[in-house]
Amino acid sequence: MKELKQEKDPSSPWPGPKGMIPVTSGKADDANVHNRAYLDNILVEMRVIDAVKPDLTTEIFGKKYASPLTLAALSHLNKVLDDKSRKPMQEKAAAAKKMRVLNWIGMETDEEYAEIVAEGAETVRIIKPFADHQKILDEIKFAEDHGAVAVGIDIDHVAGTNGDYDVVDGIPLGPITEEDLRRYVNSTKLPFVAKGVLSVRDALKAWKAGCKAIVVSHHHGRIPFGLPPLKVLPDIEKALQGTNMTIFVDGSLMSGYDAYKALALGADAVLIGRGILPELLDDGEKGVEDKLQKMNEELSQLMLYTGVKDTESFDPSVLHFN
Repeated sequence: MKELKQEKDPSSPWPGPKGMIPVTSGKADDANVHNRAYLDNILVEMRVIDAVKPDLTTEIFGKKYASPLTLAALSHLNKVLDDKSRKPMQEKAAAAKKMRVLNWIGMETDEEYAEIVAEGAETVRIIKPFADHQKILDEIKFAEDHGAVAVGIDIDHVAGTNGDYDVVDGIPLGPITEEDLRRYVNSTKLPFVAKGVLSVRDALKAWKAGCKAIVVSHHHGRIPFGLPPLKVLPDIEKALQGTNMTIFVDGSLMSGYDAYKALALGADAVLIGRGILPELLDDGEKGVEDKLQKMNEELSQLMLYTGVKDTESFDPSVLHFN
């Protein structure tokens, strides 16, 4: 990866300007350490007799996409590079459109959101749990008016590191109740996503509130000592059987092989964020397309090795925990 020149405030917890992914400790409290260890200890048996080249086509919210790999809800990347002629958020959206995958957008102003979705990618807008609930409702409406496929909220962004409610870019966040979720769900005709589910308890609350999808995630280690999403994923999938809830997952999914493990354990599709971030910032749209193509090839390779013909045919019994 080429070195990225970034303005860095030494007192800031961010590796670059506000909005970048926070630096985590790398120690036992860093949930990402446990993510990686858990993923790397899942081994795969081979089932090649009668195996055929797989079809990666995936249906999400009633729409067909070329792959179950979707581009995660990154935010503020247009403020990161010294080269202000580039707009990585738009480059990411353009790559999603060309590769025919679902795009997600995180915390952006309505004006910036409109500029990004003008690239034409089918998009899910994820909104922060603002203390001002009217701001949430307004952003839901704006996304709906601008053609979003779905909308949702980062339920895992309630807590800050000081034990109080979080503040992002100077905007106070607050608690989200099941009744709040129900109100947001009922405010829109779009499918609503609860992003940041890491327990059967929250998965069931999201379903009871009317959410049509969840993202099993801890938002790149927001919770200290956080459980790996793939560890709790099978229990969540089992608890939601028969509900028609769409289950996404993210968390340290850096390759198509990682994505395979998530899909085999019960995810309908996955979010890829850090897995495409260096390529996006280095090489823009082309970098994302090349990385996504490589990940699709890895996913297809492992599906072919294990006799999985399409994205409806994953079998968790092929996995072994070392």
